[in-house]
Parts: sequence; C-alpha cells; structure tokens
Amino acid sequence: MTTTATRFDGRLLTPGDAGYDTARTVWNAMVDRRPRMIVRAAGVADVVAAVRMARELDLEIGVRCGGHNVAGFAVPDGGLMIDLTPMGGVRIDPARRRARVQGGALLGALDRASQAYGLATTAGNVSHTGVGGLTLGGGMGWLARQYGLACDNVVSYTMVTAEGDVVTASRTHNPDLFWGLRGGGGNFGIVTEFEFQLHRTGTRTLVAEFDFRAEDAVPVIEGWRDLNAVAPRQATFTASVGSGPAGPIATLGFVWVGDPAEGRRLLPAMRALGRPVASRVTTPSYLELQRRDDSTGGHAYRRYSKGHYLRRFPTAAIEAFLLRGGADLSASPYLPGVGLQAHGGAIADVPEADAAFSHRGTMFEFGAGSRWTDPAEDDARMGAARAAGASLEPYASGVYVNSLTADELADGQRGVRRAYSAAKLARLTAVKTAYDPANVFHLNQNIRPAH
Repeated sequence: MTTTATRFDGRLLTPGDAGYDTARTVWNAMVDRRPRMIVRAAGVADVVAAVRMARELDLEIGVRCGGHNVAGFAVPDGGLMIDLTPMGGVRIDPARRRARVQGGALLGALDRASQAYGLATTAGNVSHTGVGGLTLGGGMGWLARQYGLACDNVVSYTMVTAEGDVVTASRTHNPDLFWGLRGGGGNFGIVTEFEFQLHRTGTRTLVAEFDFRAEDAVPVIEGWRDLNAVAPRQATFTASVGSGPAGPIATLGFVWVGDPAEGRRLLPAMRALGRPVASRVTTPSYLELQRRDDSTGGHAYRRYSKGHYLRRFPTAAIEAFLLRGGADLSASPYLPGVGLQAHGGAIADVPEADAAFSHRGTMFEFGAGSRWTDPAEDDARMGAARAAGASLEPYASGVYVNSLTADELADGQRGVRRAYSAAKLARLTAVKTAYDPANVFHLNQNIRPAH
C-alpha cells in the first residue's frame, strides 16, 4: 500500500496544503510539530486505512480527538496524524437515554444534543474539549458526584486496533478491553464511537462563589473543606487562588446541578464561613455552565500545568495551596493559578477494581496551570507551575492520567506509576500486550506492552 493507492472519504493533507496548519494546531501553542501527513477521517473506514498506511510506511501515529492535551500527543513530528474532528456526530435515543458519540466530537456537541431532551451525562468543564480524550482517561465533570465519571457512563466502545481491525467492547463483549478503556487512555487503539448512558438532569444549575483575601483564607478553607464532606451529591465544591488587583484572592464555592432552590439551602452555611470581599450567586442553564470556562483564543496560548489527587487536605496543605509554590503571598506575575475540585459521591461508589481508572478515594483534585504568549517566559512560567505542584506533592495520593505532563512521562514510567497502582498497571500491561503488542499507539500516557 502507498499513499497514492490509498483512498480516503475525508482529506489527506501534507505540508503546504490548505488546512494543514489549522489541523496541526492544538490547544498549547508550545506544540509546533509538522506531521508528514494528516488524515482528516470522515468515518471508520478512513481510520482503518490510515492505521494500515502508517504501519506500512513505518510512520509514528498521533490521534487527535479535540486537541486539548497540553503535551500535544496528537501531533507526531514527521509522522501521521489521524484527525478525528470531522467525525463529530452525536445521536440521542431519548427513550433509552443513550447517546452515540463519534470519536471526534466535542463536549459541547454532546451537551447540546442531550440537553434538548433534558438529559446529560458526565462531561468536562470546557465545551471545546474532545469527548474521546477526556473519557478515555476517566472524565471528571459537574455531574460526576451524582452519576460517576464519564468512563463510568460508557456502555460500549467501538475501536480500531493496531492491526486495523474494528472491535467493540462492553461488559459482555471483550470485557478485558472494556475494563482497560475505562481510564487507560488511548493505549489500546482508536475509539471511533462511544455509547453513553444519559441521565435526567434537567437544564438548571446554581453557581456560588465567595472571594476572600488569601491572607485571611486558611480558616475559611478549613470550614469549606469540612462542609464539602457532608454536602449533597448535586454539589461539587470548588476553590481557586489567583491574583487580584489588591493582592491574591481565594475563591471558594460550589456548583449545583439541579433545582437552584435546593442548591440555595447550602448558602447560609457557606456565608457562615467568613466575610468575603465579594460574592456571586448565579443560575446559568446547564449549557451555559458547561461553556463558562471556555477559553476564547485558547489555541494562541502557551500552556503548562501540574496536578495531584488529594485524599486529605490538612491545614499545612491549605497553607501551601495559598502560597502557590511561592515564598509568600505576594502576587508574582509568574505564579500559576491553582484550583481544587471535589470528588467523592458516585465516583467513590464504583469499586476500585471495576475499571482502570484509579484513586476513587480522592477528596479533591488539585491543579496548577499557567498560560502565556511570550516564549521568553517559558522557563519562568513552567518553573513556577512545577514549584506549585511540588508544594502539594507531600499530600498527594496520585495523579489524574489526563493531567500527566510530557516531562513526567519522559521520565520512564514514573508518571504512569503515579496514575495507577502496581496491580492495575500489571493488568493494563496485559491488555496492552493483547491489543497493541508493538506499541503502535505510544503517543499517549503510555503503558508499555510486555516483552
């Protein structure tokens, strides 16, 4: 097989073609790689043909779902990028409460299609994230405490293997692969369709945010942490620290998916935590909630982040969280924004052995992230984010596989070992060896096959 003999229903792009530079541009402007070819797949047959062509030409394969991975795994320098974004369709069966979602769909497409019927399933917090990448790593979102992670709501997967075969996975068909795809990332093949269980969520939400001066925030965060432990599952507690005009600000609150009147019952307890310098209580629609953190012009920014899972959040960790890796609370221009999002609820209901996704006993997920435009700031920005991550590492119990950075993954298997227990990594290795023994799909949070 050669490139001239291969026919695609979609487009085959090479350097210099119209659309090539757009297709290779991802959410992190630090990623500036040039694939030898980009296949913009129109359907499963194109994905199969692209995999087989790449293997015969000995080209490294990268897979683009939404292009949000900060490490830029989708873009193989000199290799073949399989761009799934033309495969963005979503079909809803409201009677069965099911959604069939193609591998290149964005979260916004899933949300819009399902919300037309007052339905939804767990998806991330940014509508232009790809469904595929998010779900394969686990998939945290505002519905997770009620209904589990995105991967917990997948009924079946359709996947193209490294040999170019099309297989399905569910609890009853290829259950080993089904287990691995629920949190094991893109290691085993290219998922071209997900079937999700939907839930009757309605269309209403409530968002409560209270701003405090960071220097006053330790006891407030302690109270917020304790309130989180007894909060209803409709509430997902959030916290962040960023730079304000008068100094660093800690913002505490929660997101409620459901009847806003019920969510308001939490407000007195939140207000009793302390006297904020500002507060906001809004009632966006669910679709508005899912778009509120969208990044306009996001592909123009350079990005770097670090993350941890926290099973506990003692006072010393709160103090480190507020410092953001700095020596004091002064708002250095390079300090990253840091945030927390609560886990628990239905996430923790799923037995740890049920899926590859790990660390279901997490209390909060921590993230430190920076975005900037000047390449001269790269070292300072990344160094500051690393320092913020290092300051919380003594309290960490693991890491979300989708949050692993390229430098963590370059350091042998250290990053992957933080994401999975030894027992799960052994089982994931067995699944990898069965479905991709040559490690064709290695541009990811890679699990190496046994040799």
